[in-house]
Amino acid sequence: MQERRLLPVNLDSYKPLRELVLEAIREAIINGSLKPRERLMEIQMAEELGVSRTPIREALRKLELEGFIVMVPRKGAYVADISTKDIADVFEIRASLEGLAAALAAERATEEELEFMERCLVIKAEAIANADFDKLVDIDTKFHEAIYKASRNERLVSIVNNLREQIQRLRTTSLSVPGRMYQSLKEHRAIVEAIQSRDVSLARQVSQDHIENAENVMMESIKRDGLPR
Repeated sequence: MQERRLLPVNLDSYKPLRELVLEAIREAIINGSLKPRERLMEIQMAEELGVSRTPIREALRKLELEGFIVMVPRKGAYVADISTKDIADVFEIRASLEGLAAALAAERATEEELEFMERCLVIKAEAIANADFDKLVDIDTKFHEAIYKASRNERLVSIVNNLREQIQRLRTTSLSVPGRMYQSLKEHRAIVEAIQSRDVSLARQVSQDHIENAENVMMESIKRDGLPR
């Protein structure tokens, strides 16, 4: 009997069913429960999620547009592969955006936002100490979102949101590389210190270094173990 990877959706939620199904499948791809190149069977997914096949089909069409799955004629839907070119492209864009966001945050962040960034460091350290990977990924995400918000640039936030799913998929993979979570925490501390000191140039540089380091760690892991599956 095949292992269940999708949990039943919460039918009491205020969100439309198609959105709940979309989020559930997307999250399973991001967190690795559904692997690259894995075939997606509509009947099995519908049974696991507790829904009909109609919202499954709708979700798969949307995920194809987002680049998470590919539709193969006469064969069906498969989780999209991740190429090293895809990874490099996303990291290249993200390094520039993160650098700009941190530089603007150094100029514009409020004291409350700086305090929140500090709290993120504490929570991240606790998550690492407790080996709570889900919490680690969640607080890592919130930390970067706090910097985007502190930039006070809505266009920048919008662009980042367009890459949100791709960024989250790579964030989960890179943080799972042995040793990366500890180094990531040190880099986050350097970013916060630069923003707190209102050093625009340094904030940009350490933020770009942070993303480039994540890319380098992931690429080294790929050379050693192959693309994430």
